[in-house]
Amino acid sequence: MNRESPSRTISVTTHPTIAGIGRETWDACACPEAADGGRPHDPFTTYRFLSALEDSGSVGSGTGWDPLYLTAEVDGEVIACAPLYAKGHSQGEYIFDHSWAHALERAGRPYYPKLQIAVPFTPATGRRFLTKPGHETVGASALVQGAVQLASENELSSLHITFCTEGEAIAGEKMGLMRRVTQQFHWHNRGYADFDAFLADLSSRKRKTIRKERRTAQDFGGEIEVLTGDALRPEHWDAFWRFYQDTGARKWGSPYLTRAFFDIAQEVLRDDIALVMAHRDGHYVAGALNFIGREALYGRYWGCTEHHPCLHFEACYYQAIQFAIEQGLDRVEAGAQGEHKLARGYLPAETHSLHWVAEEGFAEAVARYLEAERRAVDEDIEILTSYGPFRKANVEEQE
Repeated sequence: MNRESPSRTISVTTHPTIAGIGRETWDACACPEAADGGRPHDPFTTYRFLSALEDSGSVGSGTGWDPLYLTAEVDGEVIACAPLYAKGHSQGEYIFDHSWAHALERAGRPYYPKLQIAVPFTPATGRRFLTKPGHETVGASALVQGAVQLASENELSSLHITFCTEGEAIAGEKMGLMRRVTQQFHWHNRGYADFDAFLADLSSRKRKTIRKERRTAQDFGGEIEVLTGDALRPEHWDAFWRFYQDTGARKWGSPYLTRAFFDIAQEVLRDDIALVMAHRDGHYVAGALNFIGREALYGRYWGCTEHHPCLHFEACYYQAIQFAIEQGLDRVEAGAQGEHKLARGYLPAETHSLHWVAEEGFAEAVARYLEAERRAVDEDIEILTSYGPFRKANVEEQE
């Protein structure tokens, strides 16, 4: 039943901690489909994930991600919420606006702080306007208006809503926000019975290449296992922390997540996790962290202490595909960037974000940039898809 009523007063409030909103209230908006104990569509917008970021110190004071969670309330009932943060930099977002920051600062105006509706450090598409069923339109509108008003009243440069759904992007554009289209690489399950059935959809040359890469990876002298739920143990996180630190130091200068995050993950997130671990001679040497949604597997982090040929491809891409097939998941989202994923069965897919910029002249420049960028992304996706590993007839079916 549609319970939307434009005549009712909606109050929008910010909260410095998610605990101030509460698990039941938040998840009633974020994942109502999981109320019966099932798996949420999006593991990253759940109370347990966002509170783990906060409780571990991965976000909060000193991180440049200061929580300002939004709620929209009608007659004492929270009908919508959003993971809103005040940002002091543009790190950990994966929708890059560094050039915007430099341009505005060259014009003599500060770009930071800005507001960001997002899941920190997580380039995975999902709902950003988290609404109770029956309140979708009015809830999303209230959250957008509240966030824009907050930015405007505090004389902030901008508001960004990143990795939202396509539907949210279209609706947000109608509300006056600027829509941005970028791309990632996703693998899609076409009802494959097993990994060999997936390989049968590829061209002969690509099929042979993947089989060779898998054999090479499996010959590293040890074993690869996929751990989830109660199979995960604290010692697995001890090892994975070493991998994560190494990757984080090389990519970002310092890791985004704290060590405490993985301890909390062991307690409250282990059913949402599929951890691929490679061990040799009694020691873990590499690992890849994935999160499990109701319909998708999300690849997040990889790291190693020993280099072995093709082990990265096996742990991050092929094991993920195999797990998705076995679990009946629709797709694997392998994270940001990486055209090397194309040869391994991952095709380009659009991702979406929304943006509001306070300064009128700068907003016009950003709008022109986004229009040109959209055309370029469309062309890239068309070209990259044509170079994919699938037999031509199958590529045409997927388009």
